[in-house]
Amino acid sequence: MGKKFELKQAANGQFHFNLKAGNGQVILSSEMYKSKASAIKGIESVQLNAPHDNRYDRRESKKQEPYFVLKAGNGEVIGKSEMYSSTAAMENGISSVKTNAPGAPTEDLTAAES
Repeated sequence: MGKKFELKQAANGQFHFNLKAGNGQVILSSEMYKSKASAIKGIESVQLNAPHDNRYDRRESKKQEPYFVLKAGNGEVIGKSEMYSSTAAMENGISSVKTNAPGAPTEDLTAAES
C-alpha cells in the first residue's frame, strides 16, 4: 500500500487530506480548506513541519484520551491525530507522522469524486 497523502473534496465543496501510514491507517487528518491549492499547501506544510518535535502539541480530550495536533511555524494547526488509548500509543503516532510525512506522495482523489 505505502505511505501517502490522500487529497479529497468534501460534500460541501471544501478540500481536506489524510496522511496514511504504510498499513493504510490514517495517522493525521487536516482541517477543511476552501480551495484545492490551499489544501496542497497544507500537505507541503505537514511535510516541512513533521520532522520537528516542537511542532507537536500533545493534548488530552475531555474523555482523557491522548491525541496530538501538528502546528506550522506560525502556530496554525495543520493536522490532528485520532484519539489514542494511551500516551505511549500517541507517541508512536507522532513517530509515525515524523517518519511517513516527509516525501510521501499525494494521491489526488478530487477528480474521481467530482
